[in-house]
Amino acid sequence: MSENVNYGIIGCGMMGQEHLRNIALLPDARVAAIFEPNQLMADAAKAIAPNAIMCGSIAELLAVKVLDCLMIVSPNNMHVAQFAEIAATRPLPILIEKPLYTRPEDAATLVGLEDSYDAPVWVGMEYRYMPPVQTFIEQARAATGGITMLTVREHRFPFLEKVGDWNRFNRNTGGTLVEKCCHFFDLMRCIIQAEPVRVMASAGQDVNHMNETYEGETPDIWDAGFVIVDFDNGARAMLELCMYAEGSAFQEEITGVGPLGKIEAKVPGPRRFWPTHLGEPPVSQVIVSPRDPKGPQMIEVPVDPTLQTAGDHNGSTFYQHARFLDVVRGNGLPEVSLRDGMRAVEMGLAAQKSAATGQAVSLVSDIATGDRRVAE
Repeated sequence: MSENVNYGIIGCGMMGQEHLRNIALLPDARVAAIFEPNQLMADAAKAIAPNAIMCGSIAELLAVKVLDCLMIVSPNNMHVAQFAEIAATRPLPILIEKPLYTRPEDAATLVGLEDSYDAPVWVGMEYRYMPPVQTFIEQARAATGGITMLTVREHRFPFLEKVGDWNRFNRNTGGTLVEKCCHFFDLMRCIIQAEPVRVMASAGQDVNHMNETYEGETPDIWDAGFVIVDFDNGARAMLELCMYAEGSAFQEEITGVGPLGKIEAKVPGPRRFWPTHLGEPPVSQVIVSPRDPKGPQMIEVPVDPTLQTAGDHNGSTFYQHARFLDVVRGNGLPEVSLRDGMRAVEMGLAAQKSAATGQAVSLVSDIATGDRRVAE
């Protein structure tokens, strides 16, 4: 490997460009090649990474010899086929943005790739690496004595405009509870350190995108819901999502409770959306509330302003890449594995099914292989 770690990037829309800006902040890392078929997005990517080779296909990108690792940041429904093409051509270390897949039938393909892929695979779950969430994860057991109830609330803005409006339709995204919420299902597993066994959800399209049409079609993407998850260690978790609540001071609020007390993390949304007439946006907080002695203890968890400017995820994209680069250099294993990414989508698909049918959905496992699936 050369002194610099050379990235090849597949897809440079809004999130892809955030990755480009954060890679540029890392020492000894650079974007060497980009495949982005949309000319407007390709031009924007070239402005951020002017020395990158612009490629006309994945095959052309994989032929760039200097590449040390890859990243897939394309629309959700393209991830599996692109991963398979890489596996068949040149299996380099790879970071794949969430959600890993969108259709239940894709899971078998990914299990096969998990068994055969010769290089590390890291699934992009940026929310794990937000500084207040990292603090929450590190302190949760001591603060609570072991979480028995976990609540994740996201009150945020509607889905943003994407290239070709692909994110307006369930067939492209997997549905909101997959596309958006796989982050939160991943956090549930990470924080509780157990596996889900049952999912119950109520969700739908209440406010957003109902008056929009694209080539004669009205968007079917949901904008609000509740999801309850039972875990095999007896813990329970709940997600509350509302995508027409961008007036909130904090976008994400995570609460864990156990026999010793409670811990909370409060995270503001993207700085670029904060109204300037309100002054400076709020600073992330972590609050620990013991049962004995009673009394909340709050600390602020500021984020480096340079990292805030580089993206919409409170510096987490930068911290995730720093850890991924350690893996590329041969130091350790991916912290968010292919199996972790599959589990998060599985939970999202179960939640979509539960909300659509009005029934709880069981997640069953094959003890011999460790494989899991949504019960029919």
